[in-house]
Amino acid sequence: MKTSSGKRSSRRTFIGAGAVGAAAAISDFGAAKHSYARPAAMRSDGGLLTTINMTYTLKLNRDNKHQLHEIWDHAHVLAALQGLANRSGASIYQFFIGGDSGRIDQFWFQWMRHNWLQHRTLHQFANQTGLHELILAFKHLVRGLVAYDQNVPATSNVASTAAGVEDLLPIRFDTSRASLFYWLTTDPAGPRFPVKIWLIHPDGSPLFTGRGIIPGTTTASTGSAKCDAYIWAKQRYLDSGRCNGSKMGYYIDAYWLKKPFGKIPNHTLSNHDYFIAHRGFFFDLDPWADEVPVDDPTQPKGTDQRTLRAILRSAWNQTHGNRMIHIGGFPPWDKKYTNHPGAGGKHGGVATEWQYAYIVSCFNGYMDADALGLGAMANASLYQHYPLKQRYPQAFPTKQSLQQRRLIAPNGRVADKSYVAIYVGDYDSAAWLYQMLPAMWTDPARGTVPLAWAFDPNLSDRFAPGMVYARETKTGNDHFITGDSGAGYLNPGALQTPRKFSGLPSGIVPWHIHCAKYYRLWDIKLTGFVIDGDAPPMNDEVKSAYAQFSPDGMVGQYNPRHGVFKGMPFLHMSQVPDHSPESMARVILRQTTARGAQFRIYRTILKTPTWHKELFDILKQSELGERIEIVDACSLMSLLKGFTHG
Repeated sequence: MKTSSGKRSSRRTFIGAGAVGAAAAISDFGAAKHSYARPAAMRSDGGLLTTINMTYTLKLNRDNKHQLHEIWDHAHVLAALQGLANRSGASIYQFFIGGDSGRIDQFWFQWMRHNWLQHRTLHQFANQTGLHELILAFKHLVRGLVAYDQNVPATSNVASTAAGVEDLLPIRFDTSRASLFYWLTTDPAGPRFPVKIWLIHPDGSPLFTGRGIIPGTTTASTGSAKCDAYIWAKQRYLDSGRCNGSKMGYYIDAYWLKKPFGKIPNHTLSNHDYFIAHRGFFFDLDPWADEVPVDDPTQPKGTDQRTLRAILRSAWNQTHGNRMIHIGGFPPWDKKYTNHPGAGGKHGGVATEWQYAYIVSCFNGYMDADALGLGAMANASLYQHYPLKQRYPQAFPTKQSLQQRRLIAPNGRVADKSYVAIYVGDYDSAAWLYQMLPAMWTDPARGTVPLAWAFDPNLSDRFAPGMVYARETKTGNDHFITGDSGAGYLNPGALQTPRKFSGLPSGIVPWHIHCAKYYRLWDIKLTGFVIDGDAPPMNDEVKSAYAQFSPDGMVGQYNPRHGVFKGMPFLHMSQVPDHSPESMARVILRQTTARGAQFRIYRTILKTPTWHKELFDILKQSELGERIEIVDACSLMSLLKGFTHG
């Protein structure tokens, strides 16, 4: 993503053997033994909690056309049904993420069964037939279907938007007798739902063609069938106010069916449920204006970006610029919009990330960055109902505690040492936290070394159970700060005027209000990493906002080396390779001075406590070991402030 030297590196392409191994190390929690007898009645708001095992889709053959469609169709319909059923309470839970056993979903389910869900009566559906039975059980929540056109892949995202707003199930148009569409509409054993919205003509011909007038509107075509579909949705749902403009999802559309390689859950359809529950708006558009996207090669250059900006402007209009816009998801860099092999673009993955971040920031949008590799999440529509306390306090260093640790002398002077802290990232995505927290928190070395866990506090919107779990089981060496760039990932410099991609008024005040709410809830006082990206550097107005909601400090991408601004200490992030404890230690030791107080914070990506302990052991056992003082990030910033003011 970014480094102190200006070179770019990204955790988006990071997922390798280390991260996969960490996730695989999680215990394979078995499902509780439930009765499979179908209940006489099923209520979405009752005491019954229904589970369904969707891991059968992980075993299907993507080289078989029917099975490929089954993977997609079943996941899409279930996500929408969950969104509708879990809108007002916890009703449907699926097992899907975490390998053939769905061990990640199992982990969180078993933990919640010991507290929040312990008194719920359970009923489980198990397979393809179970999905049919589940749909029949909850059909009273469904008004009908929205049928979409896989040959205009964007219509799958439009269908998810329509599903949330109009209480529908999105379904790929497919009249073959083996299809889910046929069972939903025609099969005597099915629910025989009517198709309420057609995003394809009933004869299978395309509705959106990229020519003439956009169907159902008086608006001239954009020249792109893809973008016409999104403009149709914008006018029908965003411009009209029927859709929730403050909840949006950037997830790959049905183009996935053309390139279904990689882990099956990375179709990210299971992520849709939360945004459908909130009547959110879905999109998948190229942020670059200087290229034609691989998924729509005949569109006029830049049409995708113009459409993206129009959608974001409509969302901003709906919020009157007074609220931040939560956007889940991330550019599908392995399949579109980058120079990754086969993705058809000319820009690098990090450049595309930064371009997208810059654009959304100009419209008060922030990312909940479900990036490829760990981008899949399930059940957020259920987790949103997890009951939270009013506040989750944590302990902070005091002058007295720092003196007791001999880091500050009785006269107030900061000890002459090299202070090192670790920012443990990257957790600016509910999906990344969801998948990685079990491995991190069950690591045997956790608690033996001081670590600053950079969990963006806004992740509690989609994953409150994980945030609470971490707080309730933390040790004295587990400290919580924010990740990128506070209560959500954006470029703060794009909040100030002039705003390149929008021309809108300043977004600093709504960002301040938004962050203050989450910082207060989770007792956060230190912003672990502000990402400037390609946006302008933060001006004093933005820094003043951070000084108020993040008084104990701010670590920045392009900050000066260190200092204090209106009482808030600030520090530059030291970016070094973290391929191994040995390689990172070598760089840290080269940067360590032989005398004088020194303050550095280093960023790691998805590294376990055991990995960090090995790093710290190498540092302490080196020739400079006695000079190096390993501290938590909050102590580091407190010492820096004392040193600077001294």
